Amino acid sequence: MNSYGTTLLWLTVVVAVLVTVVAIALLRFITAARAAKQHVRDGGTERALLSSALQDAVSRLADQQRAMTARAAASEQLGAQVFDSLTAGLIVVDVNGRVQIANPAATRMLSLAPDASGKAYQEALASAPPLAAAVAEGLSATRPLVRRAVDLEVNGRVWHLGVTVSPLGDPESAHGAICLFSDLTPVVELEQQLRLKEALARLGELTAGIAHEFRNGLATIHGYSRLIDPAAIPERFRPCVEGIRQETDTLGHIVTNFLNFARPEQVMFSSLSMEQIVGKVAADLRAELGDHVAVDVTGAFGHVDGDEIMLRQLFANLIRNAAEACETTDISPCIAIEGRVDAELGVSRISVSDNGPGIPEGDRQRIFQPFFTTRSRGSGLGLPIVQKIALLHNGTVAVGASSGGGGRIELVLPLATAS
Repeated sequence: MNSYGTTLLWLTVVVAVLVTVVAIALLRFITAARAAKQHVRDGGTERALLSSALQDAVSRLADQQRAMTARAAASEQLGAQVFDSLTAGLIVVDVNGRVQIANPAATRMLSLAPDASGKAYQEALASAPPLAAAVAEGLSATRPLVRRAVDLEVNGRVWHLGVTVSPLGDPESAHGAICLFSDLTPVVELEQQLRLKEALARLGELTAGIAHEFRNGLATIHGYSRLIDPAAIPERFRPCVEGIRQETDTLGHIVTNFLNFARPEQVMFSSLSMEQIVGKVAADLRAELGDHVAVDVTGAFGHVDGDEIMLRQLFANLIRNAAEACETTDISPCIAIEGRVDAELGVSRISVSDNGPGIPEGDRQRIFQPFFTTRSRGSGLGLPIVQKIALLHNGTVAVGASSGGGGRIELVLPLATAS
């Protein structure tokens, strides 16, 4: 082989070696590229999974937050509804003695100012001193005051309250107070009605028989006095016979009234228009008492469930009693009958006022006792009969003073259930 062939052979070998080296390098490069590509692909998948998990967690947290916000709003709304719907009064006083909360029932019952919150409780409860005293005791007490009976008068109306004052915070240190009070007025009035009914029943049972025997004896005396001919006796004895007749007539009338007062009554209930009943009685009494007696009827009266005959007797007694009270002092009677419907309590309030001398403060507690009278010729049964009729209708009657200084009788009757 010549030198040219040898050189060519070596060149071929060198080229082959170079090609092999390049091929191996290229294969390694391709393998590394593929591995890098796979690594990148795997890293992207992990990042995508991690991102998805994070988004899902954030979404769940957002859902939980929305649910908690909705529950908090619903709880707050329910609490506000319960707070506003409480029929009992609720007042919360902080450790500094300032009113923090007063619910609508407390505001209505005590006639509190709309801006009572933030005021000192003494100022906010200025119209209810007994309740303020209970709060003051609760602020210094370490134990709750439970079911304290409190009577107070607000805007002319008497409230009978059951009060509970509980410490707010640590009872052993300075603390606020929660005052919860409920209106016991209907219960107290019902108890008073029951006691009066029982007293009247016992009084009737005790004296009805005695009064009946009195009436029999008076009838005998009156009958014998009628048999005496005044012309047949000396003239000086004739006034005595006439006096016997008049006194037996008067006593007989009193005994009859007392028997009517003492005996049990059968009430025939029906729905009645009080305006019609009062108007009819007023018209009848104007004609009976004369033109010098003025009887004015104003206001709204509503409908009640009652006995028409008894209610007419009730108002006739009140009007006659007022007219007689005025005439004892030579005053031309002016009688005002005013009605007002209290829809909140479901009652009709009717007052009968006059311009007479009025009823002394000391007599007002005795005015409904049988036979108590301030007039020399009075029987003392007019107002007791009024009270009895009111009780039979589940009502109340009270005495006071009119704006002109005369007497004032207020009758409260429950409204008809169907009105």
